Parts: sequence; C-alpha cells; structure tokens
Amino acid sequence: MIVNGKEIVLQKESSIMEFLEKEGYDPTKVAVEKNGIIVPKIKFETETLSDIDKMEIVCFVGGG
Repeated sequence: MIVNGKEIVLQKESSIMEFLEKEGYDPTKVAVEKNGIIVPKIKFETETLSDIDKMEIVCFVGGG
C-alpha cells in the first residue's frame, strides 16, 4: 500500500481507523483520501485497506 507517497506493507487487512490509530494519527484531526476519493470520517471504521490501495492522509494543524 502507498501512504503519502511511501510504500507500507500491511500485516493484515484493517480498517482506516485501525491504521490511523496504529500509526499514531488522531482520527478527528485528519482527512483521508483512498484511491483518489475522500473518505468521510463516518466510514473510517468500515472502510478496509489492502496492499493495492493508495492513501493520502492530511493532518489539520491549528495556529495563529
């Protein structure tokens, strides 16, 4: 699987939510695009990932 341009080997099929938590992302502060389609947060727990997927994760950062 490709995440933000880097190849990652999945140990097992998992949901987007499982992947985000495992990799240390806060699911409430990211936007996810899977294979060119933005995934709504409501689908993070049900949308599965496989080795052929391409995913982009964008983190929101506050500041001023």
